[in-house]
Amino acid sequence: MNQQRPVNLDLTKFSFPLPALTSITHRVAGVILFVGIIFLLCALGDSLESAEGFAETKIAMTTGFGSFITWGLLSALAFHFVAGIKHLIMDLGIGETKEGGFKAAVLTIIVSGILVILAGAWVWA
Repeated sequence: MNQQRPVNLDLTKFSFPLPALTSITHRVAGVILFVGIIFLLCALGDSLESAEGFAETKIAMTTGFGSFITWGLLSALAFHFVAGIKHLIMDLGIGETKEGGFKAAVLTIIVSGILVILAGAWVWA
């Protein structure tokens, strides 16, 4: 058995490049969306039960914590969508170099940041 292999890797000691961080964040946004679908389907079910249920769901989603959750899910959707487009473009062979990956990661952050700000303006307008 090779005794030179590390037994416990401390991931906090590694410095990940920006493309790796955006890829990891893309996966995290996908998990957030998956879990968020549960809450959105529950809200949809409550809103379809009756007129009172619709009114309660509307109030819950447009005030306070509900607005924050709505904005969070829209933000996760925006980032996941933009990063997914980046991955599709890279699958076509565009931007596969180290420099191209870095530029694509920066562009992903900028475009999704703009979309997150616009989502916040729309939710709290």
